Amino acid sequence: MSLGTDLTSLQALAERAGDELEDASALEILEWARQQFGTEWCVTSSMADAVLPHLASRAMPGVDVVFLDTGYHFAETIGMRDAVSAVLPVNVRTMLPLRTVAQQDAEFGPKLHDRDPGACCAMRKVEPLERALAPYRAWASGVRRADSPTRAGARVVEWDAKRNMVKLNPIATWTDEQVDAYIAENGILVNPLLSDGYGSIGCGPCTRRLLPGEDARAGRWAGLDKTECGLHT
Repeated sequence: MSLGTDLTSLQALAERAGDELEDASALEILEWARQQFGTEWCVTSSMADAVLPHLASRAMPGVDVVFLDTGYHFAETIGMRDAVSAVLPVNVRTMLPLRTVAQQDAEFGPKLHDRDPGACCAMRKVEPLERALAPYRAWASGVRRADSPTRAGARVVEWDAKRNMVKLNPIATWTDEQVDAYIAENGILVNPLLSDGYGSIGCGPCTRRLLPGEDARAGRWAGLDKTECGLHT
């Protein structure tokens, strides 16, 4: 089978599954991934909470969980990564950018995240994710339709044309209340920053606490015409 034919089949599989699994549970979606791809799929996590790693570990103990260490994370986020690795039956893979923060500052000037956040995200998130996903045919994210208007169209399974992979969004249909219930019922680890006014947790320089009435992602790149880092767009 040629590479082109294989990708066409994989895309068709993703699009069909997106329809057939729309009403499936998150665990059923992840079990489908295990059945289809064996060990050739992974989970990504920002370590805001351990809902997705926990679900994935139920579907496939030892599953790879990719964490992008940008060099700008809050200490609480690094602590979450270490706790997830210690508590859950998963294999946390930490991916680093090609440049350290000091090397990036030397080449592009200090605080690139303030002057060109898109370029900073491209180097410290998007490119490392490309390397991290290279061994797999599918990956799972914690994207939810309730996150923000830009994510309202997320399918539970879709074709990632940017990377020629199947992308799973197993909790895409979950409401905030469903997330909270799963956390409470299963004793899920949660980043302590979510109890300190943050709604969505990214890099320290580009994340602030929410103001009353704001949606969960309003604290990311506040004041800028930017709502996504590029991982999901």
